[in-house]
Amino acid sequence: MSDILKALSDEGVSIWLDDISRDRLRSGNLAELVKDSNVVGVTSNPTIFAKALSKGTAYDDQVRDLAVRGVDVEEASRAITTYDIRWGCDVLRPVYDRTDGLDGRVSIEVDPRLARDTRRTVAEARALWWLVDRPNLFIKIPATKEGLPAITAALAEGISVNVTLIFSLERYGEVIDAFFTGLEQARENGHDLSKIASVASFFVSRVDTEIDKRLEKIGTDAAKALQSKAGLANARLAYALYEEKFGTGRWKALKDAGARPQRPLWASTGVKDPDLVDTLYVDELVAPGTVNTMPEATLVAVADHGQLRGDTVRGAYDDARAHMAALKDAGVDYDDVVKVLEDEGVEKFAASWKELLDSITGELDAKRAGA
Repeated sequence: MSDILKALSDEGVSIWLDDISRDRLRSGNLAELVKDSNVVGVTSNPTIFAKALSKGTAYDDQVRDLAVRGVDVEEASRAITTYDIRWGCDVLRPVYDRTDGLDGRVSIEVDPRLARDTRRTVAEARALWWLVDRPNLFIKIPATKEGLPAITAALAEGISVNVTLIFSLERYGEVIDAFFTGLEQARENGHDLSKIASVASFFVSRVDTEIDKRLEKIGTDAAKALQSKAGLANARLAYALYEEKFGTGRWKALKDAGARPQRPLWASTGVKDPDLVDTLYVDELVAPGTVNTMPEATLVAVADHGQLRGDTVRGAYDDARAHMAALKDAGVDYDDVVKVLEDEGVEKFAASWKELLDSITGELDAKRAGA
């Protein structure tokens, strides 16, 4: 095991892999990463599944059976994705047991086309929870306005939730409130709160990408000096909000009833700018009780040359606030930035989901034609 990855884990950061595929599961690669690289969780999204299905022949047998059965593409997509997630949950189950349910989690996302539809998101969350049928599952629900009541409803039914596509501090505060309300309702419904888990996925690199583009357009030396720092500042202030919210009497009452905190999860931690250090969004976001979900390339880079120097979040709040104020003074509209990022995030995942469905349709048609 890499000394750096072990040191990161010892700092209280859970290392999750932001990828899954049938090949990775079948080859034993995921189990190896758990054994050798301190990986204790897995996240997935529609883009990951679309990419996995487009490569190799790992899904051919299952797709052939689905074609013979005459299932439609929507049912086929659920069968294919939940198969991988169920297998992933089984690989991670020893971690789940060893950590008393803290880690060992595998996430699957609701159909992203439902991001603006509360009722259908809840129904899809229930369906995926039943289909996978593993206690270490997370259902990913986007943090849109319509997603907030769906998050509460799912938690109230005892479904563990990974809240995704969080960009703004205001929305993150609403996500935490939705989490609290969901647990309060779960308690009223007779659920054991210690069995319900949640993470809040706060996106990092995409914030830099959007803000840096705007700073480049402004074009002044002062504006350019602010580039590639907003993602970290935004995330650090999110952790400050986490500390504030989970220091309230409302949370203490839930904790006393057995609840676990909703951990901040740093998502989108692969650097987009090749001029940046490839471990930036790991090295600079070390804080206890967090999760960092990494693409494999980032995981390998951190293991090889990550630069850990203890907690890099809690001592940086004042600098983070100053940076966000400087962005405002430079003419960057934060509220517009996070709205654009949320809208783009929903659209990109919906496009990837369509790509996945189109790919499955093509495979089903080919198998039927060759039958």
